[in-house]
Formats: sequence, structure tokens, C-alpha cells
Amino acid sequence: MAHPLSRRHFLGLSACSLATAGLAPLIGSGGMARAQLPPSIPGMDDPDAVLLNFNENPHGPFAEAQQAAADGLVQANRYLFGPQRELVQVFAGQNGLRDDQVAGYCGSGVALDSAALAFTSPRSALVIADPTFESLAQMADAHGAKVVRVPLKADGAHDVQAMAAAAKASTAGLIYICNPNNPTGSVTPRADIDWLLAHKPADAVLLVDEAYIHYSDEPDTLDLVRAGADVVVLRTFSKIYGMAGMRLGLAMARPDLLQRLVLFGVNSLPVPSVAAGIASLRNPQHLATRKAENTRLRGETVAWLAARGHGCLPSQANCFMVDVKGDGRAFAAKMAQHKVFIGRSWPSMPQHVRITVGTEAEMARFREVFAQVGAAT
Repeated sequence: MAHPLSRRHFLGLSACSLATAGLAPLIGSGGMARAQLPPSIPGMDDPDAVLLNFNENPHGPFAEAQQAAADGLVQANRYLFGPQRELVQVFAGQNGLRDDQVAGYCGSGVALDSAALAFTSPRSALVIADPTFESLAQMADAHGAKVVRVPLKADGAHDVQAMAAAAKASTAGLIYICNPNNPTGSVTPRADIDWLLAHKPADAVLLVDEAYIHYSDEPDTLDLVRAGADVVVLRTFSKIYGMAGMRLGLAMARPDLLQRLVLFGVNSLPVPSVAAGIASLRNPQHLATRKAENTRLRGETVAWLAARGHGCLPSQANCFMVDVKGDGRAFAAKMAQHKVFIGRSWPSMPQHVRITVGTEAEMARFREVFAQVGAAT
């Protein structure tokens, strides 16, 4: 039987590895076995490679975050729970939450894994969009839960009416909304999320993944956490904050829901990452600049593609899906031969590939190679 966590203990800990609790998953975030690294792709590690494949931020951490991480290295020999509490307190204070409504994680992946283990089972299904970020579904499937996939609407929004019906029919324990969605970058209106919350099965939890929310004009859902709804909201520092390689994220929910998550593994967070996260939160002036640049470059690229007959789904993220009018995997492989690495296609959208928004120079190179590959196809 799991031992209850005190409030002080709970705030100082976070799920950094399910292995800590002896529950190492079969499948990890991104769909790869935890014990294995992705296969080496020729040219991807070269300094002149253009990496538009993993939704990373090409600009890296804020300057203030880089300095804070460097300063934090001198204390990286310690398990420092004080800075973790400070990270929680800063985020909670900025967003009108209580400290016990926020928990830190090593990125979003571990929180997603924990949610699958906490809220799904062979008797409680998972309902997700198709396509969407797959980590949660992979863990739920490995956990023996039924995964029900509901196609996105034509504009890329989640079909909340169909998801509510699927949740009731499958006795769902968890419903997943990634907003903006990965891989499409499309948004689901806040009114639709409110409708889904009101019409979901009473025992189901709504998980809202806001990894890309800072790129969007849609309102967030943290007010639902403040109201004590059956909602878990995830955030990550991997996207607009440029800290993908530093693995830092947050989960927000009622204390009883967070308690169910942390029971699947608790550990300390990397000291430099926490320091960088605190500095990032305290320097929000950079967010508008990064959002504006991303919006401009995404819009210019989408317009260029449209002028050449390649449609894209509407996006408010640092990625978008483009119709390459052929096999998406084959197209991505041809782009890779020119050292321009783009995202993959999804089974439900085999002729679309995901493109991450890079720097201005990277997007110029993308257009150059895209034109070459498209002409040769």
C-alpha cells in the first residue's frame, strides 16, 4: 500500500522516473523503448543540418535562464528540494493557483505516462484525438487500457461531441486534449473544452496538454484548476522557453488528482533545469517576441506552400502539417538526403508531414529543398 505524502513532502518531490517506483514503462515518450535511443540518422548530427523534426525551439533558453543554469551547476551535487518548491511557488503565484495545485516533472512525458497509469485500466479507457501526441496512448495500451481514437474535425479542432460520446460508450477514465494539438498545431476553442468538461462521464478526468499554449491566441484552462474541476493541465519548458534538452515541466490539478499522479514515481528535478525554469518564469518579456517571430515565419512558410498547391492545416503552434501530395514518409526521407530533417506522417494523415518552425535561415533552406524534392517527385 502506498504511503500518503505530506503536503511538504509532496511539493518537494516530482515524478522524474517511473523506475523510481519500480514501474519502468515498456514504452516511453515519443514511442521508443526506454532502454533504447532512436536510430542514428546520417547527417542529422552535422553542424549544417536543418532540424525541423522534433518541435524544438531553435533559439534555446532565454539568456537569463542560461545564466541561471550555469550558476546552478555548482549545486548540482545535491538533491535540492528548495528550488523545486520555489519553482512551484513562482508559477502558482503568477497564475492564481495554490502551491498544492502544482507539481514539477522532468518534462511532460513522465506526467503523461503517470496519467495513463493513474486514470486508465483494462476497465477504464482512454479517449484521444486522431492524430495527436501519442505518448499517452502508448502507455495506456501497454497498461492494458482500451484506446479510442476520434478523428479531428476538418479544421483540426478536437471533435468534442464525438469524444464525449466515445467516452461514455467505452467507460473512459481519461480524455486527452492537446491544445494546440501536436502534430497539427491546430486549436480547439475554449468553449468546446468547457462543453466537453460538462458532458464527459462523471468518473473521467480531462487531461489538457498545453505544451504549445504560449504560441496560441486561445485562453488557457488554468481557471478550471482554480475552480477544482476534474482536470489535469500540463505545461512544459521544452517549447517556447527553449529547454527541450533540460527536461522540465509542470502538472496542475486538484491536490487529490496530483496525488494519484505522483504515486507512480517521485524524485528530485535537475538543479540547473529548475534554476533555468525559475529564471524563465521571471522574465516573461521574451514570450511575446518569440511568439511573434514564430507566427511570422510560420505564416510566410504556409503561404509559400499554399502558392505551390500544398495545403496546410490551420496552426497556432511552432509546427504545422503540410500535404505533400504523396507518401509522407518517402518525402521526409528525400528531404533528409539534403540534410533538412522534417517530422513524420501519421497513419490517419499519410500524405501530410509535420514541419517545425525554425529560424529564418532554416525556413529559407526548407523552402529551397522542398521545391527541389517536390519538383523531382
